[in-house]
Amino acid sequence: MKTQLPRKQLRKQQLHNWINKNTDFECGTLEIVSGDASFRRYFRFFYRGQSIIAVDAPPEHEDTSQFIAVAESYRKKGLKVPEIYAYDLSQGFFIQQDFGNRLFSDFLTADSCDLLYPKALANIPLIQSCLCTEKGPLASFNGAFIDRELSIFTDWLLHRYLQLNLSDTEEKMLSKVFDEVKNSCLIQPSLGMHRDYHSRNLMLLEDDEIGVIDFQDAVIGPITYDAVSLLRDSYQDWPPAKVLQWLQNWHAEYYAEYPWIEFKKWFDNVGMQRHIKIAGIFARLCIRDNKPNFLSNIPHTLHYLIDEASQYPEYSEFASFVCERVLPNVLLKLNAKTTGQHT
Repeated sequence: MKTQLPRKQLRKQQLHNWINKNTDFECGTLEIVSGDASFRRYFRFFYRGQSIIAVDAPPEHEDTSQFIAVAESYRKKGLKVPEIYAYDLSQGFFIQQDFGNRLFSDFLTADSCDLLYPKALANIPLIQSCLCTEKGPLASFNGAFIDRELSIFTDWLLHRYLQLNLSDTEEKMLSKVFDEVKNSCLIQPSLGMHRDYHSRNLMLLEDDEIGVIDFQDAVIGPITYDAVSLLRDSYQDWPPAKVLQWLQNWHAEYYAEYPWIEFKKWFDNVGMQRHIKIAGIFARLCIRDNKPNFLSNIPHTLHYLIDEASQYPEYSEFASFVCERVLPNVLLKLNAKTTGQHT
């Protein structure tokens, strides 16, 4: 009886066969580069001295056609994105240009940050100019979209991971805060947004230009969203005064028609929306997708959320709730997990 390969191993073998049989490239060995928070996996192989990236994007989970369409649109706007050499939409396989190993996040230091962050922020107006692809208009980051994202926090972090029993008062408070955050997102000017524009989705190319990856979820949404993704990145921690200066400089250069105080509030409210969602996603990645490593990023994300909410009276109860109910329980669970691993 023939032994059935595990799914991941089978997909890798199928990807290898597809490259050799259905493309102009020849692949000897596929070496894993990374698997990210999605279902995609990235491999590297060499052909005639050139390094190539092969991607396994299972079609039941990933829309490769959208990635290709956004890549073409971004390229036309002047953004540096990987060239797609070949693809098979039915299988969810494609091969693309290799941007190398120089992750933006790996080169951020106290000495380099004042050069790198403004350079990355300068890409955002180009992203914002992309409102459609050859497939049609980008999806809208509308009220229903925002509601779905905010519910991830309640469903996956509060209920499934922390198993908190919320009082009626807490439930009503969360509902009210979520509505206010949603409305603040909706009143902002809407432009193209990458939707995950952070330090691990940017590359430093040979000429120190910024390469952009992982843009398949691009939508049309709040003008401050991608700046929040970059400047209040769950994987980075910079002094608030420095972040504020980068934001002020970016506002002055590109968005001076909007009053600074209003723009800053937009930024903070989008920050709340994004960090509410991401804290929930990190819990979901652990529970649903068996990726527990992301749990360690939850406290930093919650600290952002507390700081953002604390600045505005309408969110004071929510700030206290996250600070006194959510964060301590997250830390308790993380500490218990760590202790368990060492006993």
